[in-house]
Amino acid sequence: MVTYRVKVATGNYLLAGTFSKISITLVGTQGESPKHELNNFGKDFVRGAVDEYDVPCDQDLGPLLMIRLHKEPYLFFPSDGWYCSYVTVKAPQGQVYTFPSYQWMEGHDTWCLREGTVIEEWVSSEPIPWSSFFSCRWEEYAPGWPRCHNVESLDALDANSKYLTTMTAVFTGRTAKSELEVRLKGFSGHRESWKSLEDIHKIFWFNKTPVSEYVAEHWLDDSFFGYQYLNGVHPTMIRKCCQIPTNFPVTPEMVAGCLGPSTNLQEELKKGNIFIIDYKILEGIPTCKLDGIQQYLSAPIGLFYLNPKGQMIPLAIQLTQTPGPESPIFLPTDRQWDWTLAKIWMKLANFHVHEVNTHLLEAHFLGEVYAMATLRQLPKCHPIYKAIRDPKDHLSSRLNHLTVECRFLEPLSLRRQAASTGREGMVQLMAKGAQTTTYTSLCLPDDLKERGVTSVPNYYYMEDGMKIWTAIENFVSGIVGFYYKCDREVKDDPEIQAWVHEIFTEAFFGRKSSGAPSTLETKAELVKFLTMIIFCSSARHAAVNSGQFDFAAWMPNTPATLRQPPPKVKGKASLQSILDTLPDVSSTCTLLVVVSVVSYPLHDQAFTLLDTVMSHYSDYMLPCGSPYHPILGAEPDYTVRHVCSKKSVRNSPDWIAEPMRYGNRQTSNMEAVITS
Repeated sequence: MVTYRVKVATGNYLLAGTFSKISITLVGTQGESPKHELNNFGKDFVRGAVDEYDVPCDQDLGPLLMIRLHKEPYLFFPSDGWYCSYVTVKAPQGQVYTFPSYQWMEGHDTWCLREGTVIEEWVSSEPIPWSSFFSCRWEEYAPGWPRCHNVESLDALDANSKYLTTMTAVFTGRTAKSELEVRLKGFSGHRESWKSLEDIHKIFWFNKTPVSEYVAEHWLDDSFFGYQYLNGVHPTMIRKCCQIPTNFPVTPEMVAGCLGPSTNLQEELKKGNIFIIDYKILEGIPTCKLDGIQQYLSAPIGLFYLNPKGQMIPLAIQLTQTPGPESPIFLPTDRQWDWTLAKIWMKLANFHVHEVNTHLLEAHFLGEVYAMATLRQLPKCHPIYKAIRDPKDHLSSRLNHLTVECRFLEPLSLRRQAASTGREGMVQLMAKGAQTTTYTSLCLPDDLKERGVTSVPNYYYMEDGMKIWTAIENFVSGIVGFYYKCDREVKDDPEIQAWVHEIFTEAFFGRKSSGAPSTLETKAELVKFLTMIIFCSSARHAAVNSGQFDFAAWMPNTPATLRQPPPKVKGKASLQSILDTLPDVSSTCTLLVVVSVVSYPLHDQAFTLLDTVMSHYSDYMLPCGSPYHPILGAEPDYTVRHVCSKKSVRNSPDWIAEPMRYGNRQTSNMEAVITS
């Protein structure tokens, strides 16, 4: 007869304890124990407790491989949920085995937990079909979109995939507050044009921020217009222009007045100071009617100049992809309202590409694929599972994005009441984006190099983003290097290969042209892939989400629709024609309600990157022997500590009076995971 000492940890969450009867079965290489009830005198498995039990066994079971936890009814108590953090088992010889759980166990069932402290055994072991133990199943939400979790509502999600109750309450409260505000002001439901720019200032007085105030004051400035494409809410589109496109026939004479007498267009092209933004992806996207009124969208092209002051200023804008007499090229030297109207059309295009592809597709929908593949293909004891999923279950909260963004927000009807694409246009635009997204565009160093922007000054998304990318890469390298001693171990890990192949298939549709890996052959490839997932799910998402309200609160700076077609001639625009083109009162209010809700984290407090990769990992997620055990005791040169300190990340460019915060928002205000 031998005795195993078992410790069971219950999570420190509201209602984490259970009244159910809990039993355990130990499984080792030499056999398994009988099912043994875990029962001490008094109440067991209360919130935050670590309970200890002796489990007798007729024989030594050898090295332990897994355990089974049996949750069964107890007396008259109803079925409840139990959050089991981990289980440790001390063998008769003194060896301690750890079985990480970090999940809610609902109802009455049996859960299998695999041993998590071994290093070599899992690399060469036969894969266990963990997808059969998890209820995640793929579903097509819309044609051409990455597939998603097959749930119809938040209630249909299992407990491990739901937002915390407090997060949902905050989300609901924000929505109600914003809707009530516009109703009290009498703006809701009005389809007439704004009478003046001053009237637009009157909405959302409670929600004004220093940044939104600055935007309202400077939205007409060309220098600020260009600045937003570097450090605004969509800093991933601009790229170096080496040659003027044939369908955008900008001549040196057109821009001579903006460049000055000492240089010319060809000279600045050679110097690498000319940049371009092309919204070709919007060509052919259908638009909708709002209350019977046709809405409009265009596919513009914009040319920019990095001047000697380090400012990115616009040089020329063409509102279609086809040049001609009815598609003039607008210039800063044109009449004020002609040029202003052209910039408004650029910002409309930017809104749709940003919101649908850069934000929803590349952050949320691809993030859901990463989460689904992780939950389906990697057991909780797998070191890569531990590296990308923290024990607070935030990774699985990404499974809520479809419900929250596309279903929970449906009553707000952004696409049906405020956006020119409508639902059908959105479906087609995201399908287009899904077929053009590349691995390069998601890996920050490769993306910056491919766009030719690595030497652009005052590009804080690049500068601070690279610090964060490097910090994440260093963290991931330590984990991968500890568990994988050579490239062969990565290549021969069947669970990793199944995981990356599922992501390749579901996120990138198996497209070789995407550049995404379908297999991982080396440790370096695994490190890069993991860094991409963590970066895109945290810092990159914060960069393209957190500033939405700040930049859209002043609606003319970020319209979601326009009510007149693109101008075909110059010289006819006026302030009144612009007011008649801008979104009506009701559409403006709907847009602002939505961006005021989703622009900020749902957490009770915003988790920083430092919290995410250091504080949120328990000793049992990264067991003894790991280079980050405990994680707060990591080596002093671990760069996340420096990157996440407020002293290491700038607040704002010097030429902006109010702090823009869009350099340091990626760190000091960065969400641990995607929630908006």
